[in-house]
Amino acid sequence: MSGVQHIRVSVDAVVFGYTSKEGLSVLLIQRKIAPFKGMWALPGGLVGDHESLEQAVERELKEETGISINYLEQLYSFGQPDRDPRNRVISITYYGLVKPDAFELQANTDAADVAWSNIRSLPPLAFDHQQIIQVAHERLKSKILYEPIGFELLDEKFAFSELEKLYMAVLDRPIDRRNFKKKISKLDLLENTREKQALAGAGRPGELYRFNKAKYAEAKHKGINFEI
Repeated sequence: MSGVQHIRVSVDAVVFGYTSKEGLSVLLIQRKIAPFKGMWALPGGLVGDHESLEQAVERELKEETGISINYLEQLYSFGQPDRDPRNRVISITYYGLVKPDAFELQANTDAADVAWSNIRSLPPLAFDHQQIIQVAHERLKSKILYEPIGFELLDEKFAFSELEKLYMAVLDRPIDRRNFKKKISKLDLLENTREKQALAGAGRPGELYRFNKAKYAEAKHKGINFEI
């Protein structure tokens, strides 16, 4: 076997966004260049000779979508020989979960457009990015059961139903609401503000809660056992 390699290394970012109105979405760019010109894809690109993987994924996100995210977790490596028609490219992928309203999107460099797309209605995607999103979603679904991620996506004060919506959107399935409330209460992460939810229409307003920041930080550090 020859010792000469012609392998390139790239990074791709799976940025999930969550709102109670839209549910779970994924940040996509529309490619300006071939291959797959005009198709939607994950933000990403080749790693520079003198930058770390983390620096590369932060740079690609900023260049192609206009956003900066403080922390992205490394997900997996994708390296099928035919995953990119131009060259042998190994992709190191990262993922994160953010509040879309906190960012102003701006397409640039290799991106003709950038948009959030609901995970249930993704367009056809370039390369193996559909597979990458599936792997990232499975990781997110698993992680939310042992670490209280995503709670920062809710308002400072929120109805318990909003927390239920968050879990159902990420898990992509219904949950046993009674069992869910019992387990959340047992974790002692929430404080009851004794305030009521403001409703525009008819219905019984729910009580508003906020997170106990000390307990929340402790749970994030130690982890939780949260099978629902």
